[in-house]
Amino acid sequence: MKRLVILLVVASIGLLKTSFAQEEIVKWYSMEDALELNKIEQRKIFIDVYTDWCGWCKKMDASTFTNPAIAKILNEEYYAVKFDAETNDTINFGGKLFINEGGKSRSPHQLAVALLQGKMSYPSVAYLNEQNQLLTSVPGYYTADKLEPILMFFAEDAFISNTFEDYQKSFKSEINTN
Repeated sequence: MKRLVILLVVASIGLLKTSFAQEEIVKWYSMEDALELNKIEQRKIFIDVYTDWCGWCKKMDASTFTNPAIAKILNEEYYAVKFDAETNDTINFGGKLFINEGGKSRSPHQLAVALLQGKMSYPSVAYLNEQNQLLTSVPGYYTADKLEPILMFFAEDAFISNTFEDYQKSFKSEINTN
C-alpha cells in the first residue's frame, strides 16, 4: 500500500510538472508597446508578420508558438510582436509614420513592406536588434524544432561571428521531438 501511495504521489508530481511547463504561453506585444519596453530594458524584437487569411500563419499560432520551449525563449530573450501585415493602424516606428495606403483587401501595410523588404510572404518573421534595427526577415512556416535554433542564433548574437549553418552544428535543442 505504501508503495502504491508513493507511486501515485510521484506520478501526480510528474503530471503537475508537465502541466505547468505546457502552460507557458508567449506574451505578445503591440509594436508600440515593444518599442516602449525596449527603451526600459533592451532586448531584440521578434515580429510575427501574419495575415488573417493565412492558413500557415494559423498553423504556426496553433503549434509552433504554443510549444513551451518556444514560448520561454520568446518571453525571456525577445519582445514578441504579432503584426497584421494588412492592418489599417498608423504606426510610429523610428520617428516615421507607417500606414496602409491600399483601399482594397489584402493591401500590405507600409511597415510590413519595410520589415519584409518588399518580399510579401506570410508567415514571415522579422528580427530587430536592441536598437530596433532590422537584422533580417525569415519567410515561411516553421515547426518549433526548426524555429528554436533560429531564435537562439539571434538571441545569443551568434550571427555576429558564425554562419547559421555552423551554429546549427553545435546547437543543443530543448525541444523533445519524440
